[in-house]
Amino acid sequence: MADLPGAGRPFDAVLCDIDNVIRHFDSTHLEALERAAGLAEGTTKKVAFAPEVDGPLLLGRITEQEWVASIARGLAGLVDEETGWALGTALLESPFHADEAVVTLLRRARVRVPLVLVSNATLGLERDLDALGLTELADHVVSSARVGLAKPDPRILELGARRAGVRPERCLFVDDTLENVETAAALGMTAVHFHEAADLERALEPLFA
Repeated sequence: MADLPGAGRPFDAVLCDIDNVIRHFDSTHLEALERAAGLAEGTTKKVAFAPEVDGPLLLGRITEQEWVASIARGLAGLVDEETGWALGTALLESPFHADEAVVTLLRRARVRVPLVLVSNATLGLERDLDALGLTELADHVVSSARVGLAKPDPRILELGARRAGVRPERCLFVDDTLENVETAAALGMTAVHFHEAADLERALEPLFA
């Protein structure tokens, strides 16, 4: 059971990003396909993660396969259509794993305060969390594709705070994207720019003391 709010802590809930914090992707296959196609490493991601391409996906307005089609169109002129589809599919199907050190820290934190995952994600997020065995990791999951809001929009962070049952300024927010961290700080949250598990561990020290 979580402790009572405000029990000598700087925060009463943890809001945490998923991708590149909890979940990490293996791009080895995608990079091999790019090399075979004569493309610079990262070309597919540059196309795929442009706001006009992945924005509709993250807001739940298009499916994952429609996203792959958008990637293939974005790669037109660089590769043929079949290769474009193969590259987009390889990105979509990139294998992933959980950072067990991060998961362990978050499980320890949740014993003391509510934990809410706040993610810019596709409609497949629930499926992926199940594949990772993390369906029960958090008290709530706020997925951009489900709520129609995506970071750095402050409204999705405010929603995360409401799901946790605390004011924004009583939240610890952890994310690997600086723009999202800056948005959280502007809301009064204790904001952590994540690079490695040690960053999260330091931020959670007040809970574990």
